[in-house]
Amino acid sequence: MRVARCYCPTAQTTWSLLPDCLASHLSSDLTEVEQVVARVEAGPSVEAVAAAVRPDITLPSATRWVRRRTLPVRAALVALVTLLPARFAGCAPAVTALRGVVGTTPVLVALRPVAGPHLGALPPPLGFGPRRKPWHRWRGRRQHGPGPDPPR
Repeated sequence: MRVARCYCPTAQTTWSLLPDCLASHLSSDLTEVEQVVARVEAGPSVEAVAAAVRPDITLPSATRWVRRRTLPVRAALVALVTLLPARFAGCAPAVTALRGVVGTTPVLVALRPVAGPHLGALPPPLGFGPRRKPWHRWRGRRQHGPGPDPPR
């Protein structure tokens, strides 16, 4: 599905309206992402689920593909359960646990309107927060140069 982007000449920026069913920063929708996360929660290991979900690619690639969906959703659910303790009191930050609280099957689609004020801070694919910077961009800035220490 193509998402239309619009240009604001006053702010000189582009913006788009993402439908509630689509996952941000991923090429799938929230229902597909939720199915993968639920299978990982119920499965014996990430590798076993990755081999079953993506048999068309190698196991390391499938494992990375599954982790790109699982880790941000877990982070978003932990943040959401923490931000709204009255709504999710005593609920574990897991898709299977939230299915009982929310009451609908596509939990991530149902949680997006609930988390409306916090969507800018929640990580993708549930929220619209910024992507993490790749580790190789900041790696060089933290390392000192080779050779002896400079004089004082």
